[in-house]
Amino acid sequence: MRVVHVYRTYFPDPPGGLQEAIRQIALSTRERGVDARILTLSPNPTPTVVDYPEGQVIREKSWAAPASCDLGGPGSVSRYREMAGWADVVHFHFPWPFADVLHLLGRTKKPTVMTYHSDIVRQKLLGAVYGPLMRRTLRSMSAVVATSPAYARTSETLAACVSKERLKTIPLGIIDYRDVPQPADAQRNLEARLGLADGEPYFLALGVLRYYKGLHTLVEAARQVKAKIVIAGSGPERERLAALAQQHGATNVVFAGQVTHEEKVALLKGCRAMVLPSHLRSEAFGMVLVEAAMFGKPMVCCEVGSGTSFVNEDGVTGWVVAKEQAPDLARAMNALLADDALAAAMGRAARTRYERLFSGEALGKAYSALYQDVTQSHQGKG
Repeated sequence: MRVVHVYRTYFPDPPGGLQEAIRQIALSTRERGVDARILTLSPNPTPTVVDYPEGQVIREKSWAAPASCDLGGPGSVSRYREMAGWADVVHFHFPWPFADVLHLLGRTKKPTVMTYHSDIVRQKLLGAVYGPLMRRTLRSMSAVVATSPAYARTSETLAACVSKERLKTIPLGIIDYRDVPQPADAQRNLEARLGLADGEPYFLALGVLRYYKGLHTLVEAARQVKAKIVIAGSGPERERLAALAQQHGATNVVFAGQVTHEEKVALLKGCRAMVLPSHLRSEAFGMVLVEAAMFGKPMVCCEVGSGTSFVNEDGVTGWVVAKEQAPDLARAMNALLADDALAAAMGRAARTRYERLFSGEALGKAYSALYQDVTQSHQGKG
């Protein structure tokens, strides 16, 4: 089985949650005999071909990126046709409007799958202009995958454009790396860099610092939380958040900046719990919650009607609180801080839920089966 994934950006360009989601799908299905390739754009596509364990990455030139929508030239259409011809299944990742152009101009004749990662939330003008093509593309897919039952149920776009028999639900997942050996001094070095005492409890917020992450609420809640809060990651909100922390006198907030994989593992192992206070549906799933569950950590997130409150089951694996409510967020964090037995029990439940729903085995099994189904259905129509 040969599958080409199509998305606007991929490694080695700066990473993000969606790129990692694609990587995990490719890796987990490779273990089941799927040969994956990834077609992407890059502002500096040299080298044009990169080999990774998950598959070969083919990079075309990104000529512009209005509203984070990378646009390619005629060469990208030609390359898309070539790769679609090679593949048994073409796997699109939404949202990326230029992929709809590739699908249209490439006159795709192979079975098609689309993973619907998120509604278009902030770029309303783009959504209005792009709407007709978007609806055409969604209606043409052999199958469309929502990443959680909540998103499948609440997305107006999916309800309008995708029939029930074509709409599938497959949670995102991550291949387990919890027990992969790490440098012996990683934990100690990290604690020294961040000013954490040995064994000191702290909460972790992890990821790119974007507008929809709700980190302003976490900073506002910080003075009410009786532990340090480590915010790890870089992004456009960094300076605003630092100024907000100073304004609120939140001296217990530690900005760790961009962290290495080894430092991320150390943070996940050492934290009391993961906090994801995202307040908009742009946070469609929350891969960092899956990572926390993998490490057996309880979680605190906000109810936004997306997959975050599917990954984190309220009252079982952690707490789900109202968005942009600093007192509620602080209460949930302090409850986990004050009760060791509760935090441990929720962490164990999170690990069990990870193994059942979000592991690499579950992910690979589900997508491999979907590829087989759409291929067989396509052959039946032929």
